[in-house]
Amino acid sequence: MKNRFLQLLATATLVALASSLSAAPEIGKPAPDFSVVDTAGEVRSLSEFEGRMVILEWTNHECPFVVKHYEPGNMQMQQRMARDEHDAVWLSVISSRPGAQGHVSAEKADELTRDRNAYPTAVLLDEDGEMGRAYDARVTPHMYIIDPEGMLLYMGGIDSNPSRNADDIPDSTQYVVAALNELAAGEEISEPVTRPYGCTVHY
Repeated sequence: MKNRFLQLLATATLVALASSLSAAPEIGKPAPDFSVVDTAGEVRSLSEFEGRMVILEWTNHECPFVVKHYEPGNMQMQQRMARDEHDAVWLSVISSRPGAQGHVSAEKADELTRDRNAYPTAVLLDEDGEMGRAYDARVTPHMYIIDPEGMLLYMGGIDSNPSRNADDIPDSTQYVVAALNELAAGEEISEPVTRPYGCTVHY
């Protein structure tokens, strides 16, 4: 009986530990740190950017919802705005496993950045999906804003219209842009959590 009790206790402890490790990040709490290699072969971490705003963008160049925002330049506009107006770091994250849709080499990722005139600070190659799972990133694009103290301030969609049609962008609420402007005005983000939409991340 005693051994059975100890087995059950050990199992419950392991389940609780696994649950805590896989828990989704929370607004107002520290964002998960990470150590992920970028396309230049440099290991990047959240702690590296302490003191600066950080925007995370999960991406997959083959996803039509990502194409929706890159083809007309909406994503690039937001990257430039974040950098030039808010001195923010923008990290594009590729969590597709090798062989899955969206997985690319470092060279291909850099080629995409050049061809699309994109402005990320770096592109992170999260091949094992550890960073993506830590952030509970489920789709591309899935967006996050982290404040200079490392606190998570926003997570969700890039905008309010879950369509593949770029013509819908002008009539949509651009959540990341709105959040950055509210922060710049000294206000709290009015919608800190929104529904992300896009293609499933291929872990």
